[in-house]
Amino acid sequence: MIADASNQRVALLAGATGLIGRELLQLLLNSAQYREVHVLLRRPLAGVAPQPKLQSHTVDFARLPTLPALDDAFIALGTTIKVAGSEQAFRQVDFDFVVSVARAARAAGATRLAVVSALGADSASRVFYNRVKGEMQAAIAMLGFASVTFAQPSLLMGDRAALGQPVRAGEVWATRLLGPVMWLVPKGVRPIHAHDVAAAMLRAVADARPGVHGLSSGAMQP
Repeated sequence: MIADASNQRVALLAGATGLIGRELLQLLLNSAQYREVHVLLRRPLAGVAPQPKLQSHTVDFARLPTLPALDDAFIALGTTIKVAGSEQAFRQVDFDFVVSVARAARAAGATRLAVVSALGADSASRVFYNRVKGEMQAAIAMLGFASVTFAQPSLLMGDRAALGQPVRAGEVWATRLLGPVMWLVPKGVRPIHAHDVAAAMLRAVADARPGVHGLSSGAMQP
């Protein structure tokens, strides 16, 4: 059965080159709910075959252009202090760029939003990483979306090397050490596969619960 195009939505995705973002991209492209998927990129997207519903835009996240009309937005931008090189550079990506994309998406008409945050996000945290994530959530909550979901995953599982990303030692060791006893680890802190996070975000946007909600790592586990 072919979906009625008049009822299909238009999505925006920022962060399609990361673990969660790449999974989200495939889910969005495969979803009958969307007739167009606009992707914001810092460099051309490799490894994804062209298709009619995929619209790629190479942008400078510090100076975003006006976006096309949207219904839903998904933001999976993020880095680490080690990769970014400094706390200031990390904050630019995980706060400035994320909030800017959300603001631009809202201006383009998006009413539903899902954002990758982190377990422990708290604007009052003494841990810089968690504090920035919490401040990002607080800023986005004020932008006027009808429905906002912050996905807060634990350590991620996935093949970063295949995406050309630096391997994160903490994720590798957690997976190796906990693998044999993973079922004993509480779901709330258990490492989670990027696909499960992406799928949970897509479901949350489809459900469109009014207001601002956090999606815990445990709730996203299958």
